[in-house]
Amino acid sequence: KKGYNMINNILESSLLRSSSIYTLANILNSAIPFFLLPIMTVYLTPADYGIVSMFGTLLGFFAPFMSLNVYGAISRKYYDREDKFSRYISTALYIVLFSSLLVWIIIYLFRDFISRISSFPENALVFVVIAGFGNSITQITLTLWRVRERPIVFGIFQISQTLLNMIASIVLVVGFSMGWFGRVSGQVLANVVFGLIGFIIIVKNEKINFQWSKVDSKDMLQFGIPLIPHALGSFLMTMTDRVFITNMFGVSATGIYTVGYQIGKIIGLLQDSFNNAWIPFLFKKLKENNRRVEEKIVNFTYLYFIVIILMTVLLSLIAPFIVKIFIGESFHGSIQYVLWIALGYAFNGMYKMVSGVIFYEKKTHLLSTVTFITALLNIILNYVFIKANGAVGAAQATSVAYFISFILTWILSHKVHPMPWNIFKSRKS
Repeated sequence: KKGYNMINNILESSLLRSSSIYTLANILNSAIPFFLLPIMTVYLTPADYGIVSMFGTLLGFFAPFMSLNVYGAISRKYYDREDKFSRYISTALYIVLFSSLLVWIIIYLFRDFISRISSFPENALVFVVIAGFGNSITQITLTLWRVRERPIVFGIFQISQTLLNMIASIVLVVGFSMGWFGRVSGQVLANVVFGLIGFIIIVKNEKINFQWSKVDSKDMLQFGIPLIPHALGSFLMTMTDRVFITNMFGVSATGIYTVGYQIGKIIGLLQDSFNNAWIPFLFKKLKENNRRVEEKIVNFTYLYFIVIILMTVLLSLIAPFIVKIFIGESFHGSIQYVLWIALGYAFNGMYKMVSGVIFYEKKTHLLSTVTFITALLNIILNYVFIKANGAVGAAQATSVAYFISFILTWILSHKVHPMPWNIFKSRKS
């Protein structure tokens, strides 16, 4: 009876509706780049693809230093319901501007070294900062829509940006034969245009008067700076396996692995979509400071654990058919990676369910510690598992690393904000 009521309450709430819209938007947003693949593989050389890939890698590395996760701080601050929220957003915009300028100075000073180790042209490094700055503004815009539970506008904005990215890339690469520069320029253009649109929306909707607050900046930096190791750790978690496979088995093996990774990442797509709806829901419920509400959160979290594991098993069962029908024969070896990657993303989804409590309590330094330790452990696990089991060991190492991250975060979340995880004890009482 209690379980039925709990599920019924969830269905009647906005959680299921919002997560469904986020999932649909994410699926559409993720599907669009696949339409580029047949075109780009004709008009770009392997060297071009390498440069485009390194642009994404550099952007992924420097982005946390440019944004300082101010949108995470905004997401948390919104639920304090303070009158000076507009001032808080204004301060966040200043922080993003100052940190982006600082990152550009560092990149400029070390441009020769960065270009040499990344094989990305030195004179194009400024694009990394421009795209990162635009993306930071876009993320603030999306965060404000997410906390206000406006998933439809969120999805339209996100998909529109990806469409511009795709169209601009096709025009510049195919129409003007600009090679890698055209593909990179398409990404930069999309980030700049939607960063500008997002800025206008923020200024108008939040009634920004461009105030700077020392108190707000301190609050944001205390929230965001400890998350930099967390972001870098996450970056290492997603790149270590490919680096090992490339160096130990060759780039062809990495290509096959990447196909399996993309299929297994379907679980990541689903859990990330749900998390967009879950975090505002969780923060709002935790704000009530009600033990009964916390019991419902725990019950639903356990239900989520069961569902995402079942979805992982289902995906691993149908993956062979997906690969054989839609993927070229030379990539059929990718099947062996799907279960392990999907399982890793399932554990990552579980991690997100329990880490929300830590974000709510603003103890983000704990997440940074866990992620960074896990990322270092992942390097060791990759070496050991690959030596023992071959290339599939990289996927196994990723799965184990995500599981360890989930368990450690679960333990820490309970220390930060004790929740009634022992449901049997709760029922007895």
